[in-house]
Amino acid sequence: MKEHATRLALIQQLSDGTFHSGEVLGELLGISRAAISKHIKTLQTWGLDIYRVQGKGYCLAEKLELLDCDKILAQVKCPHLSLIPVIDSTNQHLLDRVGQLPSGAVCLAEYQQAGRGRRGRQWLSPFGSNLYLSMYWRLDAGMAAAMGLSLVVGIAIADTLTALGAQDIKLKWPNDLYFQDKKLAGILTEMTGQAGDAAHLVIGMGLNIAMPTKEGSEIDQAWTNLADACDTLPSRNVLAATLVERLHTTLTEYEVCGLEGFITRWNEYDNFLNRPVKLLIGERVVEGIARGIDKQGGLLLETEQGITPYIGGEISLRGC
Repeated sequence: MKEHATRLALIQQLSDGTFHSGEVLGELLGISRAAISKHIKTLQTWGLDIYRVQGKGYCLAEKLELLDCDKILAQVKCPHLSLIPVIDSTNQHLLDRVGQLPSGAVCLAEYQQAGRGRRGRQWLSPFGSNLYLSMYWRLDAGMAAAMGLSLVVGIAIADTLTALGAQDIKLKWPNDLYFQDKKLAGILTEMTGQAGDAAHLVIGMGLNIAMPTKEGSEIDQAWTNLADACDTLPSRNVLAATLVERLHTTLTEYEVCGLEGFITRWNEYDNFLNRPVKLLIGERVVEGIARGIDKQGGLLLETEQGITPYIGGEISLRGC
């Protein structure tokens, strides 16, 4: 869309974190100062913290590193990389093109207008603050072999963040990353295919890097940013490239050894291991001690009746 192109060009100008006058911006983009003001208001609804000072112009509250395909592809081999700054959903973009893309294809965005999490929940996706990444993966072993795959994706993300300097990254069964008992990232795996045929998976992730406080106030659970887990934040382009590489490596390994080869690594990251939890399954609540996962990716929960595996539900610390 032409309007998006103008807004993205405006963001590019403002990304250096310095003041730019409305007059100069208008001349650069070939539009009026009034149009600049209108576009600024739209960018603010996208989650960008832009302020105006009389006589100086417009400025982003902080310098912004924009995602760059060339910088990412200089660091990692990827069969197909789409960077679509403004999109409805990175997952949906790949799902709509499953038959046209090679396995390992990636879609990145700066801003999702209809980002989604598990169970149809909205995933807040302000512009340039976080990382929104989806990967298509063809699993020739079929749909049954995909059980537990989201757990392995969580391990790949945790490995990546740890390698880039994040501390004390943890996993929450079945598909969240945590830091200090607060949500840092979420994973949404969606699958298409038929019995007896290959499974087509789209694995999406949203990682909070520097979520603005205003947008974060709309989240209905405790959350945190990668900035809180790192002494020095990695470049978003380095982070994206490293994640793509680690996901490729980990999913290839998963095809060979299945989930069983990852159980020990999961336990090392498990935020709830040996802690009292409650498991919500529909209207039913089961309380017990979390004892890790089984070979199928089920949550092992110890109650007075013994240890039982569960393959669905939401867990939280008991009393929370």
